[in-house]
Parts: sequence; structure tokens; C-alpha cells
Amino acid sequence: MPKIEIRKGEELDKALRKFKMKLRHEGTLDEMKKREFYEKPSQRRRREEEEAKRREVKRRRDSD
Repeated sequence: MPKIEIRKGEELDKALRKFKMKLRHEGTLDEMKKREFYEKPSQRRRREEEEAKRREVKRRRDSD
């Protein structure tokens, strides 16, 4: 579980923003969203293939 240090007098909004950034950086939010609903193995395979295609297109575009 990620932890953050809250200084004396620090606003709650700022502390919450720090916490959310830490969760996002660690990938916890993405993992939570991924596990929210069951995904059939065939759907997962299709999604992973599409993500790989997007990464490849981006890699080729950036290398040119």
C-alpha cells in the first residue's frame, strides 16, 4: 500500500493529489480497473494483440 508524508498544515486536496499520483505511478489504478470486470481469455488475447499493434505503430512512427 503506498504511503505519503503529510506535512503539518498541508491541505487535504494537495495530499490527496499526491496519493493519486503515487497510485498512478505504481500502476495500482490500472490494475484495479482491469480487475473490475471479468474478461474472457479470448477478449484478453484480442485486447493484448491490439495494444501490441498500437505500440508497434507508435514505435515505427517515432523512429522515422
